Amino acid sequence: MDFKTIINEERKQPYYKQLETFVNHEYQTKTIYPPRNRVFHCFNFKDYDDIKVVIIGQDPYHEEHQANGLAFSVARGVKIPPSLVNIYKEAHDDVGIDIPKHGDLSAWANQGVLLLNTVLTVEAHRANSHKGRGWETFTNHIIEVMNQRDKPLVFILWGRQAIDKAIMIDQSKHLVITSPHPSPLSAHRGFFGSKPFSRTNKFLIENHIEPIDWRL
Repeated sequence: MDFKTIINEERKQPYYKQLETFVNHEYQTKTIYPPRNRVFHCFNFKDYDDIKVVIIGQDPYHEEHQANGLAFSVARGVKIPPSLVNIYKEAHDDVGIDIPKHGDLSAWANQGVLLLNTVLTVEAHRANSHKGRGWETFTNHIIEVMNQRDKPLVFILWGRQAIDKAIMIDQSKHLVITSPHPSPLSAHRGFFGSKPFSRTNKFLIENHIEPIDWRL
C-alpha cells in the first residue's frame, strides 16, 4: 500500500468530489493556504510502510507564508509560530534538543514523522474556516489505514480535535500520546511536561524501530 493509491481511491468517493468542488472554488475566489501544490505535502516524504510517528494537528496556519502542508511547520525565514515555540520548549525539556532558530520540521518528516492536520486547507485569517467541509472524512481515512498497519506506530494527538481520533486507534498495537494543544492558550494545562518525544522513542526502541532524532 502507498499514499498515492490511498489518496486516489479517496478521490473517487462522492464526499471527495464535493470537497474538491468547494476547495477549487475557494482557491479561485479567495486567498487559501497552504499553496495549492502543498496541500498533500505531508505525504511526500516517507510512504505508508515507512511512517513511524503520526502527529495530528488541527487546520493549517492561516497567516501569509506560514502553512506549507506539514502540520505545525513553517519554511525557514518565517517567524516561528507560538505553538511551535512551545513544541520546541517541550522537546528541549524532554530530550534536550537545542531550540532551533527556524520552524522547518521537514527533518522530522524525512525520518518518518507524518505531520497531518485534520483539515488540509484554510482561508486567510480565518482559523477553522474549512472545518466540516469534508477534509475530516479524508484524514480520518488516513488514520484508519495507518491504524490497520501491523507495524507499530506512535500517534501523538495534541488538542481536542486530535484527541477525538484516539477511538479510531488500536492501542493494543500502537502507542497513543495525548495532551492539550501546544497553543499558548492551552500549553500550560498539560502539554508542558507530557514528554511526547522521549515516550515516542522509548516505544520505537522497544519495538525494534529506529528512534527519531528530534534535533533540527
